[in-house]
Amino acid sequence: MVKHWEDREYLKKGIGSAGLWGHFFWFLGIIFAILGVISDVTGRALGLTSMSWFLLAIVVSLLSIPLFIGWAIAWYLKSLEK
Repeated sequence: MVKHWEDREYLKKGIGSAGLWGHFFWFLGIIFAILGVISDVTGRALGLTSMSWFLLAIVVSLLSIPLFIGWAIAWYLKSLEK
């Protein structure tokens, strides 16, 4: 994992994939939050209780932060070369 932060060329190659996975986790967190709201409003458990959906949304959204940080650093390094 250290190579990801120390090797600039490796980091710049991952611009597309890091952004894609970051967005995937971010939108998955939004979907989980919506499921939690629906579960809370209807009073039914949609597979999980509403609090579990909210906690899952928080965890998945937090997983996207390191990916977005790597994506932002890669764009910054790419812009320095111009």
